[in-house]
Formats: sequence, C-alpha cells, structure tokens
Amino acid sequence: MSGYRGRTRSARRMRIGIAALAAIVAAAGCRGAPSAPAPPPVVTVAHPIEHSVADHLDFTGNTAAINSVTLVARVEGYLEKIHFTDGATVKKGKVLFTIQQDQYKAQLQSALAGVEAQKAALWHAKTEFARYSRLLKQDAATQTEVDQWHFKRDAAQADLLNAQAQLEIARLNLSYTTVIAPFDGRIGRHLVDPGNLVGALGKQTPLAEINQINPIYVYFTINERDLLRILHRTRATPGEIEASARTIPVYFGLSNEEGYPHQGRLDFASISVNPTTGTLQLRGIFPNPELVILPGLFVRVRVKSLEKRTALLVPGDAISFDQQGEYVLVVDSRNTVERRGVKSSFQVGDMMVIDKGLGADDWVITEGLLQAIPGREVNPQRSSLKPPAEADSAG
Repeated sequence: MSGYRGRTRSARRMRIGIAALAAIVAAAGCRGAPSAPAPPPVVTVAHPIEHSVADHLDFTGNTAAINSVTLVARVEGYLEKIHFTDGATVKKGKVLFTIQQDQYKAQLQSALAGVEAQKAALWHAKTEFARYSRLLKQDAATQTEVDQWHFKRDAAQADLLNAQAQLEIARLNLSYTTVIAPFDGRIGRHLVDPGNLVGALGKQTPLAEINQINPIYVYFTINERDLLRILHRTRATPGEIEASARTIPVYFGLSNEEGYPHQGRLDFASISVNPTTGTLQLRGIFPNPELVILPGLFVRVRVKSLEKRTALLVPGDAISFDQQGEYVLVVDSRNTVERRGVKSSFQVGDMMVIDKGLGADDWVITEGLLQAIPGREVNPQRSSLKPPAEADSAG
C-alpha cells in the first residue's frame, strides 16, 4: 500500500513538472522573436536654385500730396457763396468762393475815372506847355510861365502812371473776390459759412484746403548703414546717386495690400544726412489716377537695385526658426540630417534668397521636415526645384 502511494506521488510530480515546462515554452512562444528596427523616414531633398536676382531695400514711409494749398480770403468782405461740395474733386480754374463784390466794382469804376481824368490833365498840360513855348519865342510869355507848364506836364504824366497803378490794384482786388482752384485736386470742407466777414483788418482768413494727389509723393528715409553700403557697392558719390535717382524704380504697398503693387520712381534725395537721426530723406512719385491713395497713409516701400547678382534660392517652407535663428535641414553623404544655420535676405516669388550658410551642392530637405530629426538617418528622395514665379514687378 505504501509502495502504491509512493508511485502516485512520483507520477504527480512528473505531471507538474511537465505542465510547468509547457507553460514556460508557451510564454516564450508568446513573446516571439525580437522585432526588426523601423526603416528611416522618407524625405524629399533638392539642391538650392542658382537664380539671377536684384537686391532691394525695404522701408516704411508716408504718402503726401504733391501740392497742398490753404485757400484764404485776400480781401475784406462778406462771404456770399460757396460753389463746391465738401470733399469733391475740382478742376483748375473752377470758382470755389465768391466774396462780396459791390465795393470792389465801385473801386474799379473810380480807378477808371481817375485814369481818364489824368489823361485829360496830361493833354491840357502838354497843350499849354507847347503854347507858352511858342509865345516865349515871340516875347509874349515869360520863362517862368514856360517852366511852370513844363512842371505841370511832367506832374500830369506821373499822376497818370499812378492812376493806372491804382486801376490795376482795383482790378486785382476785384479778382480776389472770386477764389478759384489753383490746380486739379480734391478740396476739403469749407471752413467759413456764407454771411461771415472774411479778410478783416488785412488778415488772411482760411477758407478751405485743396490737395493735388495725382501724382502723389511717398516720403521715406534710409539709414546711414544702408546708405554707406550702397555707396560702397556702387562706388558712387552721393551727388551721383542723386543725379541717377530719377531712373531708379520704387514700389510701395498699403497696409491692406499684398506685395508692392504700386510702381513709381525716385524723385528726390536730400543733399545731407540728418545728424540727429542718421538718416537721409528720399521721395518717390507715383501715379494716382483714381485718387484712392490719400495723403498721410502708412506704406511699405521697396527700392530695387539696378544691378543683378546670382544667388541661391530655397522654398520658403524649407526655412525654420528657433532660438538660434534661421536654419534649414540638410542631408549629408551618410543620409544623416544636419541642422544648418543660414541667413536669408528677401523673397522672390515663393522662394527665399539665402546669403550665408548654404552651398549649391547641399541637399536641402524640402518635404518631410516633421519626420527629419538632426542626427538621425533618413531615406532621401532627390528632386529638383523649379525657378521661382515672381508674384509682381517688385519681385
């Protein structure tokens, strides 16, 4: 009996051992063989494009009217009538205001009468001088009488000149009673209502302001550093730059516009640098036929160089930024991603000009930037970039 129990225990131990061995084998089977490493991510790379570009400088400026005049009353009188609508466009020579004219018409008639009277006095003096000159030869008159009429003749000639001058003054004063537009432009609101006395005591009462805004000016300034760089690059003197300024194209865009759609030319360069600000004032002139660009607007100005150079261009999306500045990701000969610090200058179409940090033989990652990590291996797919499509005439 005891031998049977011993054999039973041995068989039970054997079954437990076999079950444990099966569990270990099953667990090992569940773990499986070690997994293979993931393949490197696929990215698209391309060489930078060598493209001929024209350097340019960007500024901020303000628009200004090419002519601006405050219309004033030049004679005293009551304002009778206003002949325009506030804010309207007016033509040169249009009558804008009428000042009371009765007084000045009467003064003109008086001046005309004075001229006629002095003409008659001169005729009489000439006749009497000639008569007494003949009588003197006949010993019928004295030399004193001849001298008196000689004096009266000359005095009458002077009085006539004075009367004619008073006539011109009267005509001018009458003409000042109608205030006309000195040029084509837009006029502001009237500053004096009809019925008010204007020009009293010789004061020039402002009546309205008129601006000529076609064409229109844009004023901006260039700092001393950029000016010296231009002088060094062109090897020109400030006088030569001023002389050639009229041939340099200028572009500007309003704050709500994309790019620089308005084209003009440089019209003026100051003759000296402001020592306080270290800037030189420049001015561009631009057509404004629709009169939609008003004086005083803030604008973005771009001035392009007349000379071109060959530069490296990459897509704007390929450039990233971090605390160290601008950079692009490139792939080396071992297909490893490398961070490359660059310095970009301006945009040409949808691409950026790279001035420093990149060579023509570098492979720049243009697609798949999120999967590219510096120091990691990637699977580069080589492609070529297309020349940039310039968005506007300002590049």
